[in-house]
Amino acid sequence: MLPAVQQEEGGASLALSGEWTLARIREVDAALSAARLPPAPVTLDGARLQTLDTSAALALLLRLGAAGATVGRTVNLKPGHAKIIETVRAQADGGPADASRRRGIVAAIGFAAVAFAHLVHAHVDFAGRAAAGLAELARHPRRWRWKETFAQLQHVSIEAIPVVALVSALIGTVLAYLFGLQAEKYGASIFVVDAVAIGSARELAPLLVAVIVAGRSGAAFTAQLGTMRLTEEIDALSTLGLSPMQVLVLPRVLALTASLPLLVFVGDVAALAGAMAASGPLLGITPAVFIERVHSQLALRHLVIGLAKGAVFGAAIALIGCRAGMTVGRDARSIGIATTSTVVRCIVAVIVLDAFFAVLLQQVRL
Repeated sequence: MLPAVQQEEGGASLALSGEWTLARIREVDAALSAARLPPAPVTLDGARLQTLDTSAALALLLRLGAAGATVGRTVNLKPGHAKIIETVRAQADGGPADASRRRGIVAAIGFAAVAFAHLVHAHVDFAGRAAAGLAELARHPRRWRWKETFAQLQHVSIEAIPVVALVSALIGTVLAYLFGLQAEKYGASIFVVDAVAIGSARELAPLLVAVIVAGRSGAAFTAQLGTMRLTEEIDALSTLGLSPMQVLVLPRVLALTASLPLLVFVGDVAALAGAMAASGPLLGITPAVFIERVHSQLALRHLVIGLAKGAVFGAAIALIGCRAGMTVGRDARSIGIATTSTVVRCIVAVIVLDAFFAVLLQQVRL
């Protein structure tokens, strides 16, 4: 086991012998520590080396590096042993972290831009394949998985009502309080009703509900499909001649697209209820006056715009969550990473879409 070091012209030779494996890593490290390695290129002689694995190869390279030595050349090494040493050395010298550290600011920005473009392209491609699958189901309605669709409707819609109503009511109460503090100074307390009603119907409720659903249902889609991919259930569907897109993705996309406008409406009602509850003791606005003001000032177009935003947000969240689950890696760690990234991507996508709607609706003056 003890490696023999022989001085050569321009360096040294290190003769390896015995079994260099993880089970004997302590002996390997002790033998390398005892060897006097010169700070020069070292020739590795593997004539008597029986077994070598990556852990022993890494210990060898680390000891050489600590002594200031390098691997000059190899002799009498089996092809498999030489490949192990080269692979370990390549990973130790040129890993992803080292490559990222070598990039300059401009290169890092360019790399991030290209990665973002690839991500957008992947999402657009997945949306296109989902649309193609939906068109195929429209031609053959009997293939639609109604049971799965209704199960997803229950999960993403009915079970989400309590949290959506609670959060929306509390936000409506806070808005009424904040707006009331300012409007009361000018004797314009009644306009608090206008602000809360129009703001919640047009902007607040769709955005707030979409964020809640992104963290609840978008992450759930990724975790569910990612687990199915990890346990090879998706591969089993393909083997049986079934389309994973039609069986797993489209029911979730349709369910969330149909559910989010309903949840937005629940959010509208809850926000108005919270604002009405706060307006009485704080601003002296009775419930009857509050309801009459909402009826006279809240135009139908504001409610329709908010519901339309909800449908678009729901489709975007479902597509992002399903794609992340369908493309997750084959290990448990990647499921957690994909679930976290899904929530972030869904929230960013919702905000970007909301900004797009704001500009578009301003152009058409709605």
